[in-house]
Amino acid sequence: MHHTHSPTAFRRAVQAGEFLVTAEVAPPKGGDPSHMIKMAATLKGRVHAVNITDGSRAVLRMSSLVASIILLQNGVEPICQIACRDRNRIGLQADLMGAHALGIQNILALTGDPVKAGDHPDCKAVFDLEAVRLLQVIRKLNQGVDCNDKPLTDGSLDLFPGAAVDPQCKSWSGLQSRFERKIEAGAQFFQSQLITDFECLEKFMDTIAAGYKKPILAGIFLLKSAKNAQFINKCVPGVNIPQHIIDRLAKAKDPLEEGMKIAAEQVQIARQLCQGVHMMAVKREDLIAPILDLAGVATVNQLVTR
Repeated sequence: MHHTHSPTAFRRAVQAGEFLVTAEVAPPKGGDPSHMIKMAATLKGRVHAVNITDGSRAVLRMSSLVASIILLQNGVEPICQIACRDRNRIGLQADLMGAHALGIQNILALTGDPVKAGDHPDCKAVFDLEAVRLLQVIRKLNQGVDCNDKPLTDGSLDLFPGAAVDPQCKSWSGLQSRFERKIEAGAQFFQSQLITDFECLEKFMDTIAAGYKKPILAGIFLLKSAKNAQFINKCVPGVNIPQHIIDRLAKAKDPLEEGMKIAAEQVQIARQLCQGVHMMAVKREDLIAPILDLAGVATVNQLVTR
């Protein structure tokens, strides 16, 4: 009763050891996906897959599962992010089965941001599972059993799970143990938070990631202005954009163009250190392809196989 899909472009690229390029697109706030579709269309042929966020920063958006299906229908391969904040293990497993049935393979398993950070601070957070346990559940579903080891009578799943990693984490031992637990739980690829300290990334690659041969995609974030960088420092936990970058943006005649140059330089640094980049350009996903051009990253072979 094993219902497997042929591997997608992203899974094949991971397995082939290619330089991986992914990008992040937010689902719509409301019922009209046309802007999301337009932004994702600018990434065709430039990225292996597009991440759809699941209530990032605990801010309300359309279901990541549904938004991922819409991308797939529009010829863009999704990486569907699934956070543990909003659903218990029944809801999570139900959504994972649905994802598989509709041809979504790539799942990024996340714990999820705390509700206090978001636009519904009074809502009830679930956190029945966290990222490592969600990965363990995905592995069981792939083996044909539910999280209580009861058989899936209508076929096992064939999901390709990944996880997040923060190489700039203050606690090195915490970073190492969490990363290793995610690998043990079956994570096949890792996407990082936005990186500003590339020495830190290099140390992580050399001392922690090196032994595991799982691709790490460095998070590259488009900063639009000095004010934008200061806002990120204030509002995004664990991120510290260095003063010299803020100064560069402040002095620039065209801060957005300068931000694109900075992002392109970071892509080039990341290429020397790890197996991929994960591009984030909030509300300006149309600038990701030009940043990749500036960085000299070639187009990717991204044929969505149905």
